[in-house]
Amino acid sequence: MSALQSYRLLVRTVGPLYVVVAFLGRVPLAMSQMGTLLLVSDATGSYAIAGGAAGALAVANALGAPVFGGLADRIGQRPVVLGQSVAGGAGLVLLVAVTHGGGSAPVVIAVSALAGLAIPQIGPLARVRWGPVLTRSAAPDRRRLLDAAFSYEGAADELSFVLGPATVGLLAVLVDPSEALLLAGAVLALFGSAFALHPTAALTRPEPGAARATGRLLTGVLVTLAVAQLLIGMLFGATQTGSTVLATAEGQAGLAGVIHATLGIGSAIAGLAVAALPERIGYPRRLVVAATGLVVLSTPLLFVQTVGQLVAVIALLGFAVAPYMISTFTMAGQLVDPARVGTAMTLLAGATGVGYALGSSLAGRLADGVPGIAPDGGHIPAFAVTVTATVLALATALALQYRTRTRPHPRPGT
Repeated sequence: MSALQSYRLLVRTVGPLYVVVAFLGRVPLAMSQMGTLLLVSDATGSYAIAGGAAGALAVANALGAPVFGGLADRIGQRPVVLGQSVAGGAGLVLLVAVTHGGGSAPVVIAVSALAGLAIPQIGPLARVRWGPVLTRSAAPDRRRLLDAAFSYEGAADELSFVLGPATVGLLAVLVDPSEALLLAGAVLALFGSAFALHPTAALTRPEPGAARATGRLLTGVLVTLAVAQLLIGMLFGATQTGSTVLATAEGQAGLAGVIHATLGIGSAIAGLAVAALPERIGYPRRLVVAATGLVVLSTPLLFVQTVGQLVAVIALLGFAVAPYMISTFTMAGQLVDPARVGTAMTLLAGATGVGYALGSSLAGRLADGVPGIAPDGGHIPAFAVTVTATVLALATALALQYRTRTRPHPRPGT
């Protein structure tokens, strides 16, 4: 079965409406991070405060993700995602109101955190649904289809990072950054709720009387995978901040979202192509190759001086992102008890959020200027955080490959 045939069968299995709802439901998270960065930097004139607010939103989302993921494993996704979608949409509206109302930096950061806590991690939860969906379907070659489903989800995540920042950037140019967050709140309330109410959500509810999973969730390999995702999150946060700094310096602050969105274009293409890779190439090896690509393709960021140069570099960098993330999420899904997959997936997503916060905060501080380290500030010190994260990601991938070399390790479709 070819990759294209697999994708067509997946769409027929769940229906086109589900594909649309599950995709649009995850876009507000990408919109909220960039939107918060642009909104707060425009209102305060400080990249440090803006990075702190965007980081607070990401950290709170990261800390809440495994908690809500575990709750979804226990009672099903429907009530959890429905409640989060409504609360998250309201939180983004409140953030706009507080920022425009002249709230102090601590208040803005606190409200950002509350909004982030409520936003559901729809991407990881959508991954959880594929297992029971394919188990209950009559689709042939389930293992191959599950591999294709995870590749699709990786591409969908990256496409959300294209649509989210691009929408924010365009609205910032045409109207105002606050409009982007208001739209994100509306999209979340509508499509997040639709995702929660879709019939596939019923498949995630444990059977009455089913035994709860026991045993240790945080194995050494799963922790290593979480670190790997934290580092890719740092890449996102630092690159987003560096792009904002350079675009603002050239008088085109609203283009920051569009610039960062190019990262997701190549990533989405590469993500869809992953399903065509032969099964004999294990995921630990794929992770090393992708991490190597991140290092090589991110290094030119240290030399960009114009928006045009930045767009070209970021577009190429994207081709290594999705294969990296698909490898980590797929290995995690194969390592844990099926009854705890939601917790594992949201844990990795949460680690990505922590990394985003760390990357955006560090890049924001360096962009503002730090005596003795980066006295002049600017976009180059911010992008140095990106490159450092990719080097650490490669070291983590090599450590994971070494750890799994002498024991059976996850392979595609197993």
